[in-house]
Amino acid sequence: MTRALPTAARPEQLIGVALVVLSAVGFGSGPFFATVAYDAGMQAMPILFWRFAAAAALSWAFVLVTPTGRASLRTLGTRRLAILLALGLLYVGNSFTYVASLQSVDVSLVALIVYIYPALVAVLSTRFLRALEGRRAWVALCLSMAGVLLAVGGIPEGEAPPPMGLALAVASPIIYAVWIILSARTAGERRSTRAEVPPTPGRDAPPPAAVAGSLMITGTAAGCLAWLVASGQGASPMDVPSGAWPALVAFGTASAIAIHTFYAGVRRIGGARASLISTVEPVYTIAIATVLFGEILAPVQLLGGALVITGVILAESGGSGRRRRATT
Repeated sequence: MTRALPTAARPEQLIGVALVVLSAVGFGSGPFFATVAYDAGMQAMPILFWRFAAAAALSWAFVLVTPTGRASLRTLGTRRLAILLALGLLYVGNSFTYVASLQSVDVSLVALIVYIYPALVAVLSTRFLRALEGRRAWVALCLSMAGVLLAVGGIPEGEAPPPMGLALAVASPIIYAVWIILSARTAGERRSTRAEVPPTPGRDAPPPAAVAGSLMITGTAAGCLAWLVASGQGASPMDVPSGAWPALVAFGTASAIAIHTFYAGVRRIGGARASLISTVEPVYTIAIATVLFGEILAPVQLLGGALVITGVILAESGGSGRRRRATT
């Protein structure tokens, strides 16, 4: 026998969807700020460090001025603190491969390739989170992979980016999918729980999204700084071209909003569903790239993009019934 979700849970779902859409716009804006910083003469890892340093500064400013944020910090356990910082370190891999790929691959094509991650999350969720329909998730993954192959195969002869650029673009969504799964579990989602209902407050309850996001962003900034130091690159503000600062601050602001809202959305609607709803991101990114840079995808690439989006919509539709019902 089934019953509808509690009325109180429905606003939480709507808020979760809105947060994920806002996150997608924030993430989708990133490539344009990175392109400006590249044009100013910067390299990938310095861009990432200053991006996350700015995001961390904004995030902590928000946490420290709010009573709830300060109270959450005082009750945060050492184990959860370490986990959130470790997730931030993992995010370095996703961010570096993504930003580095933009040096040699068009923004539009990177946006398409990255969007294999919702289907990957849907598949991984069958094992680690609240699963969507398993069979549909596998079909969705096949469609998305076929779409990526078409998108890459549709590059006009003589204009193909280097293999390393494409490899970096493919590595990014794989790392990101793993990060989403781990973040969702840190936020309290398990295979036996309904993510639409917020976790019950208590000693073991996950910290607010603002605190969790700030710690993860700090871990990412620390990881980027360690990379710069180990590689002998400078991390001084004096090494940053003056023309790059507006883009870096905007990049950091967009990243802070995107990470916080995505984590908050995951707590409300689950990792798999949040990933699939964020399919608005490539549509937004490609549309802006067309307006700003005049990038035009070939018909076969557009077909590939349509397959990617079809795959994630298929996976999303497979879990819709389960989300709308609760067993008695």
